[in-house]
Amino acid sequence: MSLEQLIKNCINQDAKAQSQLYKQFASKLFSLCLKYSRNYAEAEDNLHDAFITVFSKIDQYNNKGSFEGWLKRIAINTSLQRYRDNGGVFDIVNEDRIEDVTVDIDDGDVSIDFLLEIIQELPDRYRLVFNLYVLDGYSHVEISELINISTGTSKSNLARARMILKERIEDYKANSSSRSI
Repeated sequence: MSLEQLIKNCINQDAKAQSQLYKQFASKLFSLCLKYSRNYAEAEDNLHDAFITVFSKIDQYNNKGSFEGWLKRIAINTSLQRYRDNGGVFDIVNEDRIEDVTVDIDDGDVSIDFLLEIIQELPDRYRLVFNLYVLDGYSHVEISELINISTGTSKSNLARARMILKERIEDYKANSSSRSI
């Protein structure tokens, strides 16, 4: 069945179509929810809530842009809303004191699994901004609107996330090279 027909059937609340849509997109959306959740269980809850939103608002999808992009935005917004509802707090900082920290990774030195692990271990406020900016391409203005912080706070949280990641990678590399000696 084509995606267009699947969407039409979901609009008509066809349970089989909803199940098929879920099976087709759940793993991608779960990975996305996991990036914006504190843990696996919260990511599962966010995925569930995202699909409830998808099925209740699928008639609002207007075939502009990709359907998958529309689903991803719902999953991200659902995860961020849960964070806000649970008292997510962000640091307020002076934007002028932000240093641009970059994370340099030599090919082969650090596995993607390790990178994902240390990103997931970042404090919530840093992880959310890092994921939105670096992994999903949102601007600081968009991030500030999504999670109700100033653009300066977004920039600061990104810089702090990068600093933490840089330190963790440097520690990992130092420990790896001392073990191989």
